[in-house]
Amino acid sequence: MSLQKWLEKIEGFHPVEIDMGLARVRAVAKKMALAFHVPVIMVAGTNGKGSTCALLEAILGQSGYKVGLFTSPHLVHFQERCRLQEESVSEERLIEAFEFVESCCEETSLTYFEFTTLSILHLLSKSELDVVVLEVGLGGRLDAVNIIDADCAILTSIDMDHMDYLGDTREKIGFEKAGIMRGNHIAVVSDPVPPKSVIEHAEQIGADLWLVGRDFNYSGDAQQWAWRGRGKGYSGLAYPALRGANQLVNASGVLAALTALRQSLPVTAQAIRNGLAMVELPGRFQIIPGRPQLVLDVAHNPHAVAALTENLDAMGFFPKTHAVFGAMKDKDILAMIKRVSVVVDEWYFCDLPTPRAISAEELVKISSELPKNLQKPTHVFADPVKALNEALAKAEPTDRIVVFGSFYTVGAILSHGIPRLDAPHLDN
Repeated sequence: MSLQKWLEKIEGFHPVEIDMGLARVRAVAKKMALAFHVPVIMVAGTNGKGSTCALLEAILGQSGYKVGLFTSPHLVHFQERCRLQEESVSEERLIEAFEFVESCCEETSLTYFEFTTLSILHLLSKSELDVVVLEVGLGGRLDAVNIIDADCAILTSIDMDHMDYLGDTREKIGFEKAGIMRGNHIAVVSDPVPPKSVIEHAEQIGADLWLVGRDFNYSGDAQQWAWRGRGKGYSGLAYPALRGANQLVNASGVLAALTALRQSLPVTAQAIRNGLAMVELPGRFQIIPGRPQLVLDVAHNPHAVAALTENLDAMGFFPKTHAVFGAMKDKDILAMIKRVSVVVDEWYFCDLPTPRAISAEELVKISSELPKNLQKPTHVFADPVKALNEALAKAEPTDRIVVFGSFYTVGAILSHGIPRLDAPHLDN
């Protein structure tokens, strides 16, 4: 059976898409004899998880370690969710892992995420790695990834998202994220203003807590930046290759984690410099040169859209900004549109290929609720590619097109490779 057929089959294993709780996953993991015998770093948070994982992978890879990475969701191909030594895993190995997990399930019903997570964890555990990096899917405490006891937990920025499952305040959400921490193990919090629930939980369980501003900090100018933590420091660092002001916060948390782990995973200053320079992560404020210029960003909640808006504003002057936008219906759509409308001149709303998505027609209705001074022309399209093509047809060469709102939105644009919008200078 092909990978695509397997994925379709797995979608029918459980009656609901999300079923919070670890009892079923733990039961199957026990039958699998799932275990790791190398250091494990787990990353949770609202925004910045993917960037943090990519930075860890790049720096540890430059240090000569064999790194395994689990991340979700994917942009284009499911294989992106599992990386071995900075390469996506093969379909064949994924299928073998699926077959093994299915043989261990018996009467236990698993969701799509739970089944695929167990499969990838099994694959990673059998891959003779030196270190494993795991990104949490949703929350932390009750996420399937959290059946693993991490040697180091990293919490990135914490904000309002997935409130139906995690709670309606930052304190409640913070508590759920903090569930990946373990007593007597390292816990790094890179959120500059973490919820009290995070700190209280870490102290209650006796975690080795590293807080930005207390246990580590960073500073920088226009050319370079510096980091200092407990008994260790780095100066004259180049900015991460990932664009956006928020990436310095993510990189600072990564250096804290690697410093805390230096007894078991020593890294050199040169490996850090190389990793910062070489890290790649599609769809995170990804600027593609062209005429017009194209910006791709998976920002899908108000906090991430606020960061996107600041980054767009810092890019300089463009006569017009055309925005291609598609999103999930459970998001705070009005807040997202309102925040970025100050830099958008024309909207190209699009449908997405999932029942969870809000329709383009509904997006138009929501945008009409904005104050008059923020309302901009709107257009409706059946998918992101059609929306981008229309934006390109209407844009001047000196304009800018930004595509954002969901992994589905950006993934559709990248599904046939990186698009180059009429950029003859790239052929020179």
